[in-house]
Amino acid sequence: MLLERAALPVILVGHSWGAMLSFLVAARYPGSVRKLILVASGVFSEAHAGEIMNTRMQRLSPEKKAEAESLLQRMHEPGQTDPNEVMRGFGRLMTEADCFLPLSLDTGCLEYRLDQFQSVWPEMREHRASGALLSQGKSIRCPVVAMHGDYDPHPVPGIRDPLQGVVKDFRMQVLKDCGHYPWLERRARDAFCELMQEEIGVERTT
Repeated sequence: MLLERAALPVILVGHSWGAMLSFLVAARYPGSVRKLILVASGVFSEAHAGEIMNTRMQRLSPEKKAEAESLLQRMHEPGQTDPNEVMRGFGRLMTEADCFLPLSLDTGCLEYRLDQFQSVWPEMREHRASGALLSQGKSIRCPVVAMHGDYDPHPVPGIRDPLQGVVKDFRMQVLKDCGHYPWLERRARDAFCELMQEEIGVERTT
């Protein structure tokens, strides 16, 4: 799609899971990407991955924590009559835990597909655990910028420390009072938008 429809090389922006996929694209097609921007990326270190769910659960009320644990269990049980709705409910609670002071909890997700998630995520997690994911960063030639909230349950060291060891031109921008969805954050949205404009070279209009 990128090779067919874009004016190469491109500035590639990815959020969360999409940031990790963008990382792989930049590694596989280094001549096609002139800058990579990772927004609230997933972690690149399996050692830090275990912190994420614990942090999320601690931020929920006891009632919502129990609901989240029930939905998470159901997501792994076969024979659910509406697995996508189970995933939607779990995602709603995680979004609440992920945000610092949101303007809205509407992330703009168009569809939840538990079957697709379960078919691709185990492979990505295996690549991360083995170090294969991170090692591909050695093939990236362009500058890489990670924009990450200080309240994001995906810990900053899980992105910063691994990537600065393999990506030649890497910078980390940490946003204050910001969770996993910077554009939804009341206190961080403007700073995020200004930073994004700077990184992609768009002049602000008054």
